[in-house]
Amino acid sequence: MGLLERLRKEWFILGIVLVIAVARLEPGVGVKGGPLKPEITITYIAVSAIFFNSGLSLKTEELTSALMHVKLHLFVQIFTLVFFPTAIWVFLQLLSITPINEWLLKGLQTVGCMPPPVSSAVILTKAVGGNEAAAIFNSAFGSFLGIVITPLLLLLFLGSSSSVPFTSIFSQLFMTVVVPLIIGQIVRRYIKDWLERKKPPFGAISSCVLLMIIYTTFCDTFANPNIDLDKFSLIIIVFIIFSVQMSFMFLTFLFSTRNNSTFTPADTVAIIFCSTHKSLTLGIPMLKIVFSGYEHLSLISVPLLIYHPAQILLGSLLVPTIKSWMVSRQKALKLTRQPKAPVKV
Repeated sequence: MGLLERLRKEWFILGIVLVIAVARLEPGVGVKGGPLKPEITITYIAVSAIFFNSGLSLKTEELTSALMHVKLHLFVQIFTLVFFPTAIWVFLQLLSITPINEWLLKGLQTVGCMPPPVSSAVILTKAVGGNEAAAIFNSAFGSFLGIVITPLLLLLFLGSSSSVPFTSIFSQLFMTVVVPLIIGQIVRRYIKDWLERKKPPFGAISSCVLLMIIYTTFCDTFANPNIDLDKFSLIIIVFIIFSVQMSFMFLTFLFSTRNNSTFTPADTVAIIFCSTHKSLTLGIPMLKIVFSGYEHLSLISVPLLIYHPAQILLGSLLVPTIKSWMVSRQKALKLTRQPKAPVKV
């Protein structure tokens, strides 16, 4: 799928969600016991389907070429799973004295705790011409790390908001996330040739299931007549999300291009996107598990629903600029490495 097609799909998902939020759809559809039975279809079947689909579509053999670039991997994973959530927590301490909706602020913290997405960072890195293999490895490896680390971070920063016991969270995560991923990878080994020939629409399947999860999540929230989401808070959150993305992209650029850095320009491109992107496909199911039955789940989910398509939009707008920098930087490095011609006397 091309970059523009991916961008349109992401904004289509966000548009549907916003329509649901504004229109306040029939609450009986999403609440427990409604026609869709989300306590069964969403909690177990839909979430498992997403991760089985991911395991089936993930080409693990493509990651071997990037496996030994340890320094780059450490940089990306530490930035996205340690620095990012910690920096957001410090920033939210300042925002806590403002009139911004507290549940949207908690949602910003959940964004910081999320792992990188499997697709968007790779798509943008490829569009620029950066180190695609490194992007593939870090997106996939970060997603696997996120299965364990993200719930820990959510409990660390928002533990008081969760009514689900620690052991229950991880047992459910294991059965609905880890097991389907492993089964998907095992099945892939036996039908690999068929998958290469037919190229099933894995992205469309995951998007449809994800849309169903988002739909029922918002229906659950708007079943509560006391829901309070003011426009001021929503606008400020959107502004903060774009500001955070721009700031962190610039920060990763500075770190990866400093004088004593050993990263190539192509590496820097992969670092910029992999370190700052967050997964909606992994994030929403994890929030559904960790905050199962929590009345403010949808408000907490809003920043992530905005962040994911926003990162695609911002990244696609910056592709020409980053590509121009990378090409000029590669040319400059090539010239400096060429041996100087001897001076004739």
